[in-house]
Amino acid sequence: MKDFNINMTEGKLFSKIVRFTVPVVLAGILQLLYNASDMIVVGKFAEPGSLGAVGATSALINLIVNVFIGLSVGGCVVAARYYGQNNNEGVCRTSNTAFLVSLIGGAFLAVVGFFLARPLLNAMGTPDNVIDRSVLYMKIYFIGLPGNMIYNFGSAVMRGCGDTKRPLIYLSTSGLVNVLLNLFFVIVFKMGVAGVAIATITAQALSAAMVVIYMLRTDAPCKISAKTLKISKKELIMIIKIGLPSGIQGSVFSISNVLIQSSVNSFGSVVMDGNTAAQNIEGFIYVSMNSVAQAAMSFTSQNYGAAKFDRIKKTVIECSALVTGVGAVMGVTAVLLSPYILRLYINAAAPDPQVILTGQLRLAVISSMYLLCGVMDTLSYSVRGIGHSTVSMAVSLIGACAFRVFWIYTVFAADRSLLTLYLSYPISWALTSAAHLLCFVILFKKERDKIELLSGVKE
Repeated sequence: MKDFNINMTEGKLFSKIVRFTVPVVLAGILQLLYNASDMIVVGKFAEPGSLGAVGATSALINLIVNVFIGLSVGGCVVAARYYGQNNNEGVCRTSNTAFLVSLIGGAFLAVVGFFLARPLLNAMGTPDNVIDRSVLYMKIYFIGLPGNMIYNFGSAVMRGCGDTKRPLIYLSTSGLVNVLLNLFFVIVFKMGVAGVAIATITAQALSAAMVVIYMLRTDAPCKISAKTLKISKKELIMIIKIGLPSGIQGSVFSISNVLIQSSVNSFGSVVMDGNTAAQNIEGFIYVSMNSVAQAAMSFTSQNYGAAKFDRIKKTVIECSALVTGVGAVMGVTAVLLSPYILRLYINAAAPDPQVILTGQLRLAVISSMYLLCGVMDTLSYSVRGIGHSTVSMAVSLIGACAFRVFWIYTVFAADRSLLTLYLSYPISWALTSAAHLLCFVILFKKERDKIELLSGVKE
């Protein structure tokens, strides 16, 4: 256990942040490599338009599942607090509650997503020449959603206890299976988007199975068993209180992204292909920065449980500096290498230069400024870590989501160009980062003063 779990309340801070972050980054990059293999295989070996057909489902899938993904964030924060307090029974109740919530929620979303796939894709204005393939991909994806939910909740609880290595191992194994199945179903059996979807849900089921086996067999605090497997009202309320605002924030973010995807769809399937390829590349930058944000949340949560506010402040400063450097280096690299990377996603036998140009435009506008998104997430996750998830949600919804909707119906409506559409991202990140910083400074002082009063430090 000592080799896997990190005590975030003692010792050198930066080295532990890096130790926590690196496996999360590697796990995220591996997951994206597997997703990229989906895109590359379907773009090169399936019929034209299949890449855009898969990409058109991303924002919609996120819209439906993000509430429960947000609840997994709540599970991570609650587990981290208990772990910081050395309360193993609390961690156990949290892990069992989180597991059942993921199982029930995954089954519910599987039914909702399966039956609403076509109506929602129609509402997004998905072009007629790709909608049938988008619907097929989305229905298969949602059939396998329970596995996705179980893995996300289980790995979130592990991260709350400082264990980021096991989720990496499980993801590496399942991801390799995903790549092999992609090649098998799409190239050998010519199954197109259906093959990619089946490969994805099979890999997700495998990762979920590994998480469950570990949690059943371990002696760690996050153990689940038939004896302890029940939803604890206290922990459920805590998870909902912290996680639901995060989930609502994610879903509303997805609404703004659905609007943006709908606007992209209006430019046709060729532009959709280029936009999808660029989005996939940006994902590598995002998961690297978001891993630092997750570290900020876990470290602030554990140290909040231990009432160590000096370490909380240092955590936020060091994570903000780290995420800025990661975002700047990776963002500029993506822009410089974009002509070469984007070619991996298109059919070399029948290349369309408009796909490359669209991808380059998106990367030039968004990736070059992606560090602002990293800072925004780090500050937002830190606010959640000290117990103010609702504030984080409100700031993000106003500063990013509402602003993007406003932008689409005003600025973009007046100048319907991809450049105008893409500019909504960096501007919203800058505004929201400033608001989150102000909120963290105010709430950090409030929480520190409250704990000091309760402990009798202040009179």
